Amino acid sequence: MTHQEISHYRLASQKLLETSLNTPQEIVHHLGAMQAQDYSMAKWAIGSRCDATEKEIEEAINSGKIIRTHILRPTWHFVSADDIYWMLDVSGPQVKRMILAETKKHGYDEKEFDKINSAIEKLLAGNNHLTRDEIMQQLNLKKVSGEYFLSPVLIMMYAELEGLVCNGKMKEKQMTYALLSEKAPKPTTKLTKEEGLAKLAKRYFESHGPATLLDFSWWSGFSQTTCKLILNSIASELNSVEIDHQTYWFGANLSLKSNFSESVHFLPAFDEILISYKTREASILPEHQSKAFTNNGIFKPVILENSKAIGTWKRTIKKDHVKIETQFFNETENHKKAILFEGLKSFEKYLETKIIIE
Repeated sequence: MTHQEISHYRLASQKLLETSLNTPQEIVHHLGAMQAQDYSMAKWAIGSRCDATEKEIEEAINSGKIIRTHILRPTWHFVSADDIYWMLDVSGPQVKRMILAETKKHGYDEKEFDKINSAIEKLLAGNNHLTRDEIMQQLNLKKVSGEYFLSPVLIMMYAELEGLVCNGKMKEKQMTYALLSEKAPKPTTKLTKEEGLAKLAKRYFESHGPATLLDFSWWSGFSQTTCKLILNSIASELNSVEIDHQTYWFGANLSLKSNFSESVHFLPAFDEILISYKTREASILPEHQSKAFTNNGIFKPVILENSKAIGTWKRTIKKDHVKIETQFFNETENHKKAILFEGLKSFEKYLETKIIIE
């Protein structure tokens, strides 16, 4: 394996190299956690890896097979219902410590959050899905100069990390919250912290490899010291290769071949193919990175040709079609554009509507 080939292998491990017969839930389970703050684009991140339509993915989310919640760094992620509880056990405590370090300055400690969570549980019980504003209004929290004394974002994030709530059904165009236990039953057994960390690391390298220790630290939100200990404990279950004095880890079942087929992918904003690695030169040249993502973490939808980012794209939903606009990093000849747009056929099938390219 060469550095030039890393991005090809990542397409394979992330189930982008060829059409997968997996269900939406199986795709999310394979990847462990898929960043999902842009809800519409996050659904396409799943759809680009399987043969499901947007409606089918939406149904998997609404039925509780896929859970959307704050986890890991933290930000919104999709997580399989099979994984949500042990993953919260692993990452929840360290993120809650971050929240409490901020809120204790204002007199909010664990006991105060427990009181708030008890009230939230009563509000949402019986599959009563409410928006964040609706929850805040009914909690009757203190306000200062018209603003809540404690950030509603932190209140709901803490409730998510406690395993109390998760994303509910959409109410028109607004996100709601639901009780996690009403969407995904709690398991009868729990993993130890060490077992959970090892499972998280193995899942990451099998689904995102070849990747480095630094990549896993970034994706998981754990320190490099912790990640090194975890990696050492599962090293015998993974394969690795050293490239330019850097060790890349990947799953034992990843096929090492050099005859990669031609491929074009129109991938969503915040897709795992870029965001899940600390350094991204394997997939996008340094001089183009500012055109694809910003320093404060905003990622645009990208076009990949043979696993390398060559431009960005955006969609505009119209009444009877979807308009696609592209912006290539370099001048692209017209005949080559026609080839690239073959990559939109799966997106058209996913949306179940006509696509017009401009």
